[in-house]
Amino acid sequence: MPIQVLKGVEVTVGAENAVTVKGPKGTLEQSFHPELGIVQADGIIKIERPSDEAGIRALQGLTRAVLNNMVLGVTGGFQKSLDLVGTGYRVQQTGQNITLLVGYSHPVDIEAPAGITLTVETPTHLLVDGCDKQQVGQIAAVIRAVRKPDAYKGKGIRYTGEVVRLKPGKSAART
Repeated sequence: MPIQVLKGVEVTVGAENAVTVKGPKGTLEQSFHPELGIVQADGIIKIERPSDEAGIRALQGLTRAVLNNMVLGVTGGFQKSLDLVGTGYRVQQTGQNITLLVGYSHPVDIEAPAGITLTVETPTHLLVDGCDKQQVGQIAAVIRAVRKPDAYKGKGIRYTGEVVRLKPGKSAART
């Protein structure tokens, strides 16, 4: 499938498939496999493959998905939403960074890397914004890993809309 380059987005294909995408939300750079051909013409990007081998077809699909996410990221950006569930669990904004209070004896500080915005909407709701989909997902996973949802009570940090299946516990085995 061809990739539509939206208005206000500038795509540059350099030597050895180094692609730079500039847009209103920022600039993203990525190098792709040298066997694939990245062709840009008339506001459309196509990825051409040299053969029909399974590995090359998989690389073509991966390259297309990553390039499409780059174009979408510099125009609209990506966002992950996290909820803190548990008595006394909360998050505080400290400048561009956040501080998590999630039942440990100490607060946990998370620094926002360049290009990522951490926003505290309520003391139990957090947003991770950015133009790089991989980086947004990685930072959200790092924040969630500070206190994963508990399998018995459901307490912890979870993605908004994530369903945590609770185990019945040992009292259920007695009945």
